[in-house]
Amino acid sequence: QLHLVESGGGLVQPGGSLRLSCAVSGRTDGVHAIAYFRRPPGKQREGVSILNLDYGETIYAESVKGRFTISRDSSQNTVYLQMNNLKPEDTAVYYCAAGLGGWVESWYDSWGQGTQVTVTV
Repeated sequence: QLHLVESGGGLVQPGGSLRLSCAVSGRTDGVHAIAYFRRPPGKQREGVSILNLDYGETIYAESVKGRFTISRDSSQNTVYLQMNNLKPEDTAVYYCAAGLGGWVESWYDSWGQGTQVTVTV
């Protein structure tokens, strides 16, 4: 069983930065990617960024390219999402997930509890 715990959300002004953390523990058999998804208020959950654990490849949604960076600290079993130049439209509950990879939610078996990010003046 894989366990994901997120932290780092909060309230920030437009143009500000936050760093989300996703601490991973447990069996990682069959896990090929860690991804961040988000659910904006009143909208469906959407993919934000993917880290391929096998090759180190990173993928970003068009809306966050150039502003967000996904990375990992293998020694800490933690995956980070550095979010810079935040915009009000980035407001959402952010989730990390572990699974096969790709943008399809059902390809991820384990999910974190979610952390709220609010961008407002």
